[in-house]
Amino acid sequence: MTIRDIIECIDGKILTSECDMEQNVEYGYACDLLSHVMAKCSPNSVWITVQTHLNVVAVASLVDIACIIIPESIDVEKETLDRAEKEGITIISTGLNTFEICGRLYDMGISPCP
Repeated sequence: MTIRDIIECIDGKILTSECDMEQNVEYGYACDLLSHVMAKCSPNSVWITVQTHLNVVAVASLVDIACIIIPESIDVEKETLDRAEKEGITIISTGLNTFEICGRLYDMGISPCP
């Protein structure tokens, strides 16, 4: 599945200006505890979190996460978006809640992180 497919699946909106719409995404992880994401998330994953501060970009970059999804149309700080663009991390917003996002992505073939 590509980032383009994910955006369509969750009625998402890209918040970052730079985005590789054809980047492959294999796995998904939903968690708001950064230490768990660092320990459990796999590269080429989509990460769903309500966290919007600068540290989410650092974690995504460290783990080589393909994109971050922010549920419930939560506002993301400009500083976070600027850093995500610099690091090449795509941030997507959707009005769906985390449970709905996970269900849709699972139905579309995204696997849980191994």
